[in-house]
This record gives sequence, structure tokens and C-alpha cells, in this order.
Amino acid sequence: MVLLLLLFLLLTTSTSSTPISSPSHHNLSYPHFQHLNVKAIITETKLKVKPTQLPKQPHEHQKAKTDSENEGSGKWKLKLLHRDKIPTFNTSNDHRSRFNARMKRDTKRVTAVVRRLAGASGLEAEAFGSDVVSGMEQGSGEYFVRIGVGSPPRNQYVVIDSGSDIIWVQCQPCTQCYHQSDPVFNPADSSSYAGVSCGSTVCSRVENADCHEGRCRYEVSYGDGSYTKGTLALETLTFERTVIRNVAIGCGHRNQGMFVGAAGLLGLGGGSMSFVGQLGGQTGGAFSYCLVSRGTESSGSLEFGREAMPVGAAWVPLIHNPRALSFYYVGLSGLGVGGLRVPISEDVFKLNELGEGGVVMDTGTAVTRLPTSAYDAFRDAFIAQTTNLPRATGVSIFDTCYNLYGFVSVRVPTVSFYFSGGPILTLPARNFLIPVDDAGTFCFAFAPSPSGLSIIGNIQQEGIQISVDGANGFVGFGPNVC
Repeated sequence: MVLLLLLFLLLTTSTSSTPISSPSHHNLSYPHFQHLNVKAIITETKLKVKPTQLPKQPHEHQKAKTDSENEGSGKWKLKLLHRDKIPTFNTSNDHRSRFNARMKRDTKRVTAVVRRLAGASGLEAEAFGSDVVSGMEQGSGEYFVRIGVGSPPRNQYVVIDSGSDIIWVQCQPCTQCYHQSDPVFNPADSSSYAGVSCGSTVCSRVENADCHEGRCRYEVSYGDGSYTKGTLALETLTFERTVIRNVAIGCGHRNQGMFVGAAGLLGLGGGSMSFVGQLGGQTGGAFSYCLVSRGTESSGSLEFGREAMPVGAAWVPLIHNPRALSFYYVGLSGLGVGGLRVPISEDVFKLNELGEGGVVMDTGTAVTRLPTSAYDAFRDAFIAQTTNLPRATGVSIFDTCYNLYGFVSVRVPTVSFYFSGGPILTLPARNFLIPVDDAGTFCFAFAPSPSGLSIIGNIQQEGIQISVDGANGFVGFGPNVC
């Protein structure tokens, strides 16, 4: 934790808590090397999932805050859990098996994102959909929150996804549903459930909608053949003790190959149908999240509202891509290893006029992807500064691995992202050298992209407070750690 705090003190920062213009910055020198605590990280891989005490389903007489009662706080906070922390989602206590499952999910995720942004799957048809691909026996989704659906609220685990503009849960009657850890939501038991009419404004915002018996219906298809189909509705969602009414959600009656264990998805993308987009003024278009590092006992957090915007973050402008409104694009100008900037043209990371390329921040992708030319130069620079470490053969999608068995700690070069406008984010060592088994094999946690698109994944985001100010067009890094 001391190392993390040090790294963030060395992060180029802006002092504005509400960025409304280009943030100021200054360059600070930072250490070119840091230490990776090998022994502690290997110990963390021997994960023993403790039974999670799920919150009891609330009774109707229990009092929750109403919209008006919560207006003064301006901030709502939820506990954010990685799937490995939830016993019903975690199918193995063996780290190598968990790693392999995660990489399979990740490969499918990246393929779906690339296809969607390339337009191969039909962007219009997916405008209300999620690009998270599943269809695997382990299910997809890396990070989950627990929310209440309906009145009285029924607690459900849902996947969070910063690249999706949909909120949906499985619903009774279930024509076709997959297994989930909580009872499937039954709209008939909710006094606040209201179907959306075909002529409503909400229905008109759904590109791939049709009409059945006067009710608006949605259908979202995914690249791997999985899908969710059902009725669009207005419903009440409960976040801890904060009640949000009249949220447009998809009530899925036919769902195939989706998120095993989870009830559905909470879209946090930049489009108008995402949770953040629907709330608009209630949250000021702002949210903040902290993805807890793997193997720790603590949980992460997801906060909504302008009060969640921190003072002292390094603010980077968001880049608008009209072909992909859901995704949060940032300007990346380069990469650094050991305090030296790798010779990579800035053009490699630019979003072109056709909406191709660019750099996306994504909670659903685990491993950061870079265009092949950038990845090769970046990897080679890292290898050149780690000749003191014993190499191991490549594992899964990783081609640069090390045998650190028997080491207590090792000295490694720093790895940095150079963002457009000046901010430099230097990653903690555990965010770029990760264990792939419990025997001391660590790999450089980056991979080449199958296209010109770059994706900053959740492994590189772990332990760092990420703040999205969609209303003003900025994303912030730090200053807090988790």
C-alpha cells in the first residue's frame, strides 16, 4: 500500500475536482525501478473463497431512502466484487484454472469489442445492447455489484460494464433462462413494474426494438450466438438504501449463454440508455470506481454523483467517437519503460475519421491490448531491462513470462502510460507482472490487439481510483488507491 501511495504521489496531477477545461499539469521525476513482492503475490494466488453472507431480501416494511431524501447527499456508493470473491461464481480454487478461464473470457470479450467497433456485427442493431460476450460454462463478467430490483426490492448480482448501454435482468416467466445465484426476478411481485408502450419516447431510443401487443420489446444478439430478449420496462432500482425510480430496464424472458450466476448487467457506458445516461442530472453525469487488486481481502467500490469526483486526480480528456457512443475513449500518446519513453509513433494510438483505432478504457476486458507494432516495441523495451530475471515459456495469450520461483521480491522497471496533454500514469508492479499459476510463473500482462484498437483493461486499472466525468468530458486517475 505504501508503494501504491508513492506511485500516485508521482502521478502527474490536476488539482481541479470538476474539470471544465483542459487540466493543468506539471512533470515530476519518478523512480525508474520498483520492487515486485513475489512471495506475497504467490501466497495470494492460493485463494480460499470465504462463504459470502448475502444480504437478506428486504421486507416491504423496511424503510429505504426515497429520491428526495437522498438529494442532499449527492453521492451513492456500492461495494464492487471481483467474481473470484463470490463463491457461487468461482468454480475452482486452483489459480491456474481461474487464470485460464479468465483468459478465455477475455479473448471472447476482445473479439466482440473489436467486431462491434469495426461494424462487423452491425452497430445499429447493438445500440441498446452490451458487447460483453459470454456463452461459456464459466459465464462472463469480471466485476459485480448487488442491487435491489423492484418494489419491494429483490437483491440481484449484476455485472458492471463501462462499454454497455443496457440495464437488464432475467425475468419470470422464463421461456429460456440460465442458472443464476438468486431467484429470477418476477415482475408480478413488484408494485413498481410498468411495461413501456411502443409509442413512448423511451422505446424510440431503442434502435433494435419492436412492438408486441402494444408493448415495447427489445432483442440483443451477441457475436458468439448468445442473446437476451424481452420486454422494456420502467422499474425501481435500490442501491444500498437509495431508491431510484422509473429506470428503463430490459426484462429478459429468453436469455441464452449469458452470465452464469449473475442476474444481468448494469451498463455504465456513455450512451443515453445506460444507467449513468438515464440519470443525467441526478448524478451530474459522473461516476467513480475502484477495482480491488486480486488476492486482497477488501472489496472495491462504485460511486455515483459529482461528489464522487476527487480533488487531485490526473484528468485526461475523453475523445468522442460518434460510431461508438458507449465506450470511453482517451488520448494516449506513448508508453514508457524504466523512465524511458518507448519509440512509438503517437499516430498508432489515434482515433481516425472513420471511427477506427483509438484507445478505450474498459472494465470488461482484463488484459490491455495494444496494436501489434506498439506492443512489440513495448515488450522488447521491457525485456531489455529485465535480463536479470530468469525467463519462462509463454502462457496463454502472453509471450513474455518469467520463472520467479524461490524469489522473495524482484526489481523491475517501471511501466507508464503517457496520456495526451501531459499526464503520466505509472503502474504498480503487480498491474503489469501477474502470476499465471501458484508456482512462481509471472507474465508481462499486455497482449497485441487483433486490430488497430487499443484497450486499457481492468488488470492495469486495479487498485487505482478511476473517475468518469462524462458531462464535462474527462476521465481521472487517482489520487486514491484501493
